[in-house]
Amino acid sequence: MTKWHPWRHLRDRYPHVAVAYPDRVDLGCLGGWTVDGIDIDCTSNQAERRCTLTHEIVHAERGPVPDDPYLGPKEERIVERITARRLIELDALIDALAWNRHRVDAETAVELWVDLPTLRTRVQNLTDDERRYIDAEIERRQP
Repeated sequence: MTKWHPWRHLRDRYPHVAVAYPDRVDLGCLGGWTVDGIDIDCTSNQAERRCTLTHEIVHAERGPVPDDPYLGPKEERIVERITARRLIELDALIDALAWNRHRVDAETAVELWVDLPTLRTRVQNLTDDERRYIDAEIERRQP
């Protein structure tokens, strides 16, 4: 499986969408859609930009977030899970966990080129089959 490249995906599938880097700190989020395209906070690092862009691409694919106090947050959680799955392939997660002594922390996130919230989302939403596969692979790799 090839690594997800959100910039390439944006170029190939959404060439009309511009990306800008304003200061969004006052909005309390790292990115979002505007009438001009996607804004990504100028203070975010490369991993945060990669995660934010993927998140916004998933929003473009799924459509607008419902303006509903229950459905809106539910849609955001779905988008976060899809984003994490795209950015963190299962075998790469296993390699990073094995290398980092099974820790789900900032160092593991750096190894996977994602931010820590995206890594946590991926791990918290593993399927039972994925957990079994990870356990078997980690055990197999033990000296």
